[in-house]
Amino acid sequence: MRVTNQAELALTPTAVALGKFDGVHRGHQQVIKPISSSTEMGLNLSSRELQQRNIHSTVVTFDPHPQEFFSGKPRTLLTPLNEKVKQLRLLGVEQLVLLPFDRELCELSPVEFVEKILVQQLQATQISVGQDFRFGSKRSGTAYDLQIIAARYNIPVTIVSLEIDTQHDSTAQNTCPEMTRISTSLIRSILEEGNVERAQQLLGRPYSLHGVVVKGQQLGRTIGFPTANLELPKDKFLPRNGVYAVRVFEASGTSEHLEFLALGVMNIGNRPTVNGENVTTEVHLFDWAGDLYGKKLVVELEKFLRPETKFASLEALKNQIQLDCKEAKAFLS
Repeated sequence: MRVTNQAELALTPTAVALGKFDGVHRGHQQVIKPISSSTEMGLNLSSRELQQRNIHSTVVTFDPHPQEFFSGKPRTLLTPLNEKVKQLRLLGVEQLVLLPFDRELCELSPVEFVEKILVQQLQATQISVGQDFRFGSKRSGTAYDLQIIAARYNIPVTIVSLEIDTQHDSTAQNTCPEMTRISTSLIRSILEEGNVERAQQLLGRPYSLHGVVVKGQQLGRTIGFPTANLELPKDKFLPRNGVYAVRVFEASGTSEHLEFLALGVMNIGNRPTVNGENVTTEVHLFDWAGDLYGKKLVVELEKFLRPETKFASLEALKNQIQLDCKEAKAFLS
């Protein structure tokens, strides 16, 4: 996939999906679908036309995340850039344009945004946005404003209805009826509770951690549970600290192919029993022996088993890990 942070360097003409797209969740996938050329998304007349007319399916988003720009504070993401690129490629997107979110972009009026970015630089032939999309100075432009402005240039705009969480439990704690639409903020709040099973429903795939295995303190070996210590992107959003049942894959080279390695348990947290200070992500693989240092792993979180706990002794910790492994195996099998 082609990735550029300069709209004027994008392959043109384009069919554009506009949005922040952090998570590339089920709602985002519906916005991308009208401009996708993927047969997996359902090959329809418009996607055939994209191919015949050499129109480049393009996702346009912002870097940094607008909230990070306005708050001045780093923001962790459900899908850091490498993960986002992978998910968009799987959806049949040909290129990703990262618009630099700076003061100049913020000050563009809705009309100026359409004329400068979408018409002049991207030569858009069609546009897709979510129903709640806002753009232009002070977020003054709505999806319907975009439709009206783009019509002046004969550019059709598809406004995609909000995707609703049909599995929503209205009696669940910390949720309310208006939170039933699938959104990045809803998924973040669910992950903060450790509910990776519900997050999987909203994402359309398991929430996963992508990282390189680095040397840790190797304390797990001393109690019979060796772990692989994962170094994650600094901007990766981490779910609730605790122990999870997981599936572990190895990412082979630069391809999208993942090779299944093993089932396992992962701990996310400070390791209070051994007076740890920094948050680490460590995974113990069942029935596995081998050197993983330097390997790129993808760990899919399948079930939250328990919160992180400080035990009175390493022996007590060992006994609990045995119970964790037993519960994880029963669930994953």
